[in-house]
Amino acid sequence: MQKYSKQTRILLAVDCIVFGFDGEALKILLIKRGFQPEKGNWSLMGGFVQPEESLDQASNRILKELTGLEGVYLEQLHTFGDPQRDPIERTVSVAYFALIDINKYEKQISDDYHAEWFTLKRTPKVIFDQQEMVEQAKKRIRYKAAMHPILFELLPSKFTIPQLQNLYENVFNTAIDKRNFSKRVLATGLLIKLNEKDKAGSKRGAYYYQLNMHNYYSKFQAFMNFIPNPDSISAS
Repeated sequence: MQKYSKQTRILLAVDCIVFGFDGEALKILLIKRGFQPEKGNWSLMGGFVQPEESLDQASNRILKELTGLEGVYLEQLHTFGDPQRDPIERTVSVAYFALIDINKYEKQISDDYHAEWFTLKRTPKVIFDQQEMVEQAKKRIRYKAAMHPILFELLPSKFTIPQLQNLYENVFNTAIDKRNFSKRVLATGLLIKLNEKDKAGSKRGAYYYQLNMHNYYSKFQAFMNFIPNPDSISAS
């Protein structure tokens, strides 16, 4: 096989940042790293890309091998290539982020690598430059959530307005006026009200809603109506 001459070979890896919502708090999934360096320390789901794989194939394979998760929303985030980021060999890593409903995928998660959920406010230290990856992923999610309803990937098929508001408050780390939020989200036409109620929080209960998929695609920008200070959000 012909190769480029006088070129140094560099390892290529992927790291997966998995965010989940359990109805109350936004969380991140971490594992105990299985090899040196930093063996046994908390880490994102990472591994090396094989010669026959695309980046997307590698990210899905690694996520399934390390956590058992498959069929989740995965999106490429950024490439991290600082020459000193890995102390063993020069390694370039392509980061992906995933958004899941924790309750939906709870039974899929494997315990082989001690996968554990942590709230974003109580996340332990992670290896190498992975904290930078997490921060960039949080910014990207906020930016995209201001543009379209990407956060529905974190919710079950039916949900309440309070649950939806709690999710947005978690993601944007801000308090949102209850009446204003309800009024604006219903005005988007993206939700279908169901006859069922969730009475776990109060006797009166809160109606369940579903996403109107037809309106979701035809009114993709509708959620800009109620995101707090969307003009101040940066994609970087």
